[in-house]
Amino acid sequence: MHHEVNFDGLVGPTHNYAGLSFGNVASQSNAASASSPRAAALQGLAKMRRLAGLGLKQAVLPPQERPDVATLRRLGFGGSDAAVIAAASRQAPALFQACCSASSMWTANAATIAPSPDTADGRVHFTTANLVDRFHRSLEHPTTTRVLRAIFRDERRFAVHPALPAHAHFGDEGAANHTRLAPQHGAPGVHVFVYGRRAGGDGPAPSRYPARQTLEACTAVARLHGLDPARSVFIQQNPAVIDAGVFHNDVIAVGNGQVLFAHEQAFLDRDAAHAALRAACGEGLTIVEVGSDEVPVAEAVRSYLFNSQLLTLPDGRMALLLPGECETSAPVRACLERVLAADNPIVQVEFANLRESMRNGGGPACLRLRVVLEDAEIAAAAPGVFLDEALYARLVAWVEKHYRDRLGVADLADPALLDECRRALDELTALLGLGAVYPFQLA
Repeated sequence: MHHEVNFDGLVGPTHNYAGLSFGNVASQSNAASASSPRAAALQGLAKMRRLAGLGLKQAVLPPQERPDVATLRRLGFGGSDAAVIAAASRQAPALFQACCSASSMWTANAATIAPSPDTADGRVHFTTANLVDRFHRSLEHPTTTRVLRAIFRDERRFAVHPALPAHAHFGDEGAANHTRLAPQHGAPGVHVFVYGRRAGGDGPAPSRYPARQTLEACTAVARLHGLDPARSVFIQQNPAVIDAGVFHNDVIAVGNGQVLFAHEQAFLDRDAAHAALRAACGEGLTIVEVGSDEVPVAEAVRSYLFNSQLLTLPDGRMALLLPGECETSAPVRACLERVLAADNPIVQVEFANLRESMRNGGGPACLRLRVVLEDAEIAAAAPGVFLDEALYARLVAWVEKHYRDRLGVADLADPALLDECRRALDELTALLGLGAVYPFQLA
């Protein structure tokens, strides 16, 4: 039997609001505010526990080592770790803050996945995202690849590909721009890749904010995963919504099973996109569309309505897990009432408090990487990452032991923070049974 497993990112000890992500409205608007790494991590864990309580498969991915002293050394800062931090924070504060980002928490950007029913060799394929559009995120992929290989180490069942070449031509943001549609998790699926631009520069493009995902990256991932071209759909994102703050497709559309929940302005050519999806998926596809008159794009971005998790419950029905900001939006509440009353598989809505993540521009869907696995594949993966009540309790205790309650941007320069992070991660990798995956462990 196949299951969709949500691998949520554990929020890291350096969770902060440095406003690093140009094009992410929430990230920029909350720049320089104080954060609470402890609250952020506990909010994320509460969401994971809630989904496990609904009968869904839930797992965790660890955060990354930050500050990234190794990168700062590559950029010319020398001496002890404390000296590197002091010099970089003083001489190049923006660069230093980028090397402190906890953005790996948003594991929808960690990789793109193709499950075994869809691939030519019958293995589960992962391609780590290069995230080259944002410097702070481009630092993540080496550790992400090591973590994925530590969890999915059986090469007979899993193939973990390194990131695509680190160039704008192959800008790849991972599963945040990818959706799999299938009648059941174990049935052959249709892979929907949404791109923002063509690398050659031809065609429509946003004018205010960058289009991060290229068509060339999407087609490369499809080839690496051995996908059937007849079951691979490539759709261009609407440049106008990118300019409105929709930096990834998962801010304007979400799919699951044979349901696509999307805003009418999500795609550049709505009619052609819908026709391509129906041709690939067949008559079983349900498109639940939200119009601009119902929820304007600006309100969709503010509330993160579409950055929800669309989940198949154990009884086969579907639920939306939405950020708490949706509960307080009158247009969104009215939209959800209409969706629940309509003839479609979505029958339930749940709201989650993810305020710390939301203030940096990441909702429920940003925090999870969906991986469809059959029972034997789950048994072959590292067992320590799958959430149950015992692991949840251990992780809560781990967060409360190691995380600061408050962190300002200036606090990132505290050399003690690096030591705190390393102690926490060393304990975490032992707790999860992953072995050495961080640079300080491999040195």
